[in-house]
Amino acid sequence: MSKTGAFHTGGIAILDYGSQYTQLIARRLREQGIYSEIFAPNVAEAQLYASAPRGIILSGSPYSVYEEGAPTLPAYLLRNEQPMLGICYGMQLLAHHLGGSVGSAQQREYGAAQVQIVPCDLFRDLPERLEVWMSHADRIEALPKGWQAFGSTPNAPYAAMGDPTAKRYAVQFHPEVTHTPHGAAILRNFAVHICGCTPNWTPAAIIEESVAALRAQIGTERVILGLSGGVDSAVAAALLHQAVGDQLTCIFINTGLLRQGEPEQVVQTFQAHLRMQLVAADATETFFEALAGITDPEQKRVIIGEKFIRAFEAAARKLGTVKFLAQGTIYPDVIESGGGAGSAARSIKKHHNVGGLPADLGFALVEPLRYLFKDEVRRIGTALGLPDALVWRQPFPGPGLAVRCLGEVTFARVARLRAADAIVTDELGRADLLRGETSQAFAVLLPIRSVGVMGDGRTYQETIAVRAVRTDDFMTARWAQLPYEVLARISERIVNEVQGVNRVVYDITTKPPATIEWE
Repeated sequence: MSKTGAFHTGGIAILDYGSQYTQLIARRLREQGIYSEIFAPNVAEAQLYASAPRGIILSGSPYSVYEEGAPTLPAYLLRNEQPMLGICYGMQLLAHHLGGSVGSAQQREYGAAQVQIVPCDLFRDLPERLEVWMSHADRIEALPKGWQAFGSTPNAPYAAMGDPTAKRYAVQFHPEVTHTPHGAAILRNFAVHICGCTPNWTPAAIIEESVAALRAQIGTERVILGLSGGVDSAVAAALLHQAVGDQLTCIFINTGLLRQGEPEQVVQTFQAHLRMQLVAADATETFFEALAGITDPEQKRVIIGEKFIRAFEAAARKLGTVKFLAQGTIYPDVIESGGGAGSAARSIKKHHNVGGLPADLGFALVEPLRYLFKDEVRRIGTALGLPDALVWRQPFPGPGLAVRCLGEVTFARVARLRAADAIVTDELGRADLLRGETSQAFAVLLPIRSVGVMGDGRTYQETIAVRAVRTDDFMTARWAQLPYEVLARISERIVNEVQGVNRVVYDITTKPPATIEWE
């Protein structure tokens, strides 16, 4: 997508003030067919309006409006007569800048609450009492001139407010989270009925505009794609192939860190089924030599990224002149790598796809999926004709099993992990739990040895952790409540079939506070 905000017009622009939920606002709008794009709160007016948004949403924030250094509202937003929706901190910003009063609440509200609403366009066709999710320490003490109260709780007399004439509204709660059951309807009311947006953000529209953007960017140049065999790189390859055809060459580097049977499957799928130009190179020894003795997860990612790019360069040189390198980077990757548009972005981990790109890359970068969520990527893949087995494949990190092999990465330990991971996938597949019931599931090898008993002998071997989560957007995730009998079969098979493992544990941590991957 365009970084200037001109990829798709007529949607909703979101100003990110640092809320952990900002990306969910975009997610909820897009899943209803309404394009949305996120910007930093200090975005230039020309950049914000390049995509001709029909409305503006102001996100929540960890700040208080009266706190020194708190992000503020661009002056041009108040000058322009455009619909706006403030959420939590965004509500307080509007009140603060329009002459209202914001103060510290005597009782903070975190969690579920009941809001008594007054009918208005924002709450069109909704019940008079709404279950919502609150997360605030400040509240509106006095409304701006011309604004009305449209919702209240016992602790917040102005839980929702608005100026219907100006088509500007604000809510103290978070409609974007699933804990607000009617939240998606509230966002849709704002976007469609107040702003006049057309729900035309569909796979067909994404493909059409992406293809046009890729052709404009690449022209007649050649492009190579780092193909991992995962969902993201596969969809990126299909999209690029539709845009530029044989100008694309996919390069598959076997790092030795892939899942069981994956190298063979990648070559078969992309050469025989999709009939794309594919160069396959086995660099297993190079990667394991570089990773010898390394235990720090960030260092692993950097090393793998550097070796991956060097292998790319070697393969590319054999192809002649190549200008562009394509990657299957998706939006959650961008956010977690500190590359998001708003102030919420934090560098949680190095780049997911190739472990951190070296400065002397040597190629111009193409990222056709950069601002798409995983569900959008899958819908595009289906629309492009990719097989379900590929589109609904379990997500896999670019650095591969190295970031699921905690501690030192060796041939023996990766083989151990690969065998355990194959058992997890096999048993979940047998139980029909790989699609829908789990969004991502895998094994992790821990550098922890514990005492066990096998037969009549004492063992002192490593531990496998099983991780399975459910999520729509991969920004947050809940652990999957797998049936006990399935977990039992997984455990029994691993300890019986995988040499060097005598204990299996199940990870029941949500994201946040944990990430989905362990490293």
